[in-house]
Amino acid sequence: MQRQKVFGIGFHKTGTSTLESALRALGYTVKGTFGVDDDTIGDTVTERAIEIAGQYDAVQDNPWPLVFRDLDDAYPDSKFIMTVRDTDRWWVSLERHFGGRTTAMRTWIYGVGDPTGHEEIYKRRYEAHNAEVIEYFSHRPDDLLVIDVTAGGGWADLCPFLEMEIPDVPFPHRNSHREHTFSTRVKRKLRKTLQRSP
Repeated sequence: MQRQKVFGIGFHKTGTSTLESALRALGYTVKGTFGVDDDTIGDTVTERAIEIAGQYDAVQDNPWPLVFRDLDDAYPDSKFIMTVRDTDRWWVSLERHFGGRTTAMRTWIYGVGDPTGHEEIYKRRYEAHNAEVIEYFSHRPDDLLVIDVTAGGGWADLCPFLEMEIPDVPFPHRNSHREHTFSTRVKRKLRKTLQRSP
């Protein structure tokens, strides 16, 4: 019997990596982003997403949030998880991570690929998406979990929603600013060490 699909439909920088790690810990096969630098992503995303989703138990990160209605039509009786966080904190994380760089994916989503200097455009799009998802599932609350893993959401929210036992492992928190800062420091130190080596 095929496992029930789980679709992560929260925007990037809302705990998508954490959700991926949690789902993997529960035994799901998970697909992340695709088409980041594909200029045709807006034209091909629906067909590609439906095909790719068939090969995995779960998906998360972009472009999945933008095709949640199509996924719902293609895979009825699936579960949807929308990771969220405070809008201002989301913006700070996103601008810090992506600022100064443009991708075809972000151009398609926001209308402008580089977040720097476009805070209001990005925030409006983020909040509009969250509102659209909540409205869409307003009559099907059992099919949608809205979770803020940056504010303490974890196994106690996720596992009952998926009708699974809570595993005897800590809930993973990935890509936090502290973790990213530590990783960056380690990489810089390693580079300096390598540069000094004969």
